[in-house]
Amino acid sequence: MNEKIYKTIASTGAGSLVLGIVILVTGIVSGILMIVNGAVLLNRKKDILL
Repeated sequence: MNEKIYKTIASTGAGSLVLGIVILVTGIVSGILMIVNGAVLLNRKKDILL
């Protein structure tokens, strides 16, 4: 009985760890893309303004 509980808790912990890593990587990548797009807009500001 205890082994079954241990396996359930271990798999849940591993799943949570994987989900956390995926969320962290997604946040970092989206932040980098936002910075790059902002830099492009700043460089082309003179072309956009009338």
